[in-house]
Amino acid sequence: MRSVIFNPAKPATPRLPLLVLFFLVAGTLGATPTGPTLRLDYGRGPAAANPISQFMYFVPLISPEPVSIFTNAGNTQCARVRSFQCRTNGAVFIAACEFEFTGEGFLRNDLDHTQLISQHRQQLQAGGTLAHKLGSINVEGAGSGRVEITGTLTNGTLVVNEVRLRFDSHGHASPVSIVLQDISWRNKAIRLENETVARVSSLTFRRQPGPPKMEITLVSIKRREAGSGVWQNFVGSLKGKVANLFIPPITVTADGHQAMLDFGLALATEQPAFTFAFAHRLKESAATTP
Repeated sequence: MRSVIFNPAKPATPRLPLLVLFFLVAGTLGATPTGPTLRLDYGRGPAAANPISQFMYFVPLISPEPVSIFTNAGNTQCARVRSFQCRTNGAVFIAACEFEFTGEGFLRNDLDHTQLISQHRQQLQAGGTLAHKLGSINVEGAGSGRVEITGTLTNGTLVVNEVRLRFDSHGHASPVSIVLQDISWRNKAIRLENETVARVSSLTFRRQPGPPKMEITLVSIKRREAGSGVWQNFVGSLKGKVANLFIPPITVTADGHQAMLDFGLALATEQPAFTFAFAHRLKESAATTP
């Protein structure tokens, strides 16, 4: 740091401090906001545990609609990348990183359908329904997962083509679920009906022409009020397998899609940290559920 020494025999001019102040303020105002930074230790050294809301920050990034993040009071859920593997033949590469969710509690990402409802108000008031809309993405409790990255090498440069997040590795049940709901107009008011809970096996982001998409693979689908008995779980699992044959990829934002490819590149090159882009659609964040 350079220091400025004032000559006592000569009055100091205020111009330099004013200029310094100007550039400090200008630099602060011009700084590009970012999302959280994940610490990545790959199982080496002291554990680098990240709050679950930071690991799942990609949800408000990929969502075309505003998202509110909620966790329960006393939430201790954390995420850690525990290992790294990579294979290549000089032309393509395949990398994989194991991760784990530890701690107790739940995280909920609620999507705000206000704009969607406004765009389809006439259709809804005429008796139409917006079916199977994504209402929330949730993480409950602990779990074990894996990030799989594939891509190509050109003149020593890695290009990521696909990033897949698996949430049910090593026989562990996936802690990630989504809530699907129908949006209807009943008795002069908007109603959310037929809510179903789908357990998520994996989310996939692939570089390809056209609008950016996210592919979802499900473990099971059940009505929200369904029980957790053997029969209910069997039927839910069967529905999930059938649904995987028909679920179309979901359109996501371009910046969120790119963020996931960048995340894959950071893992494939064993970076010690990764900073998400700022999620402009993040509506609010709360320590407790409303």
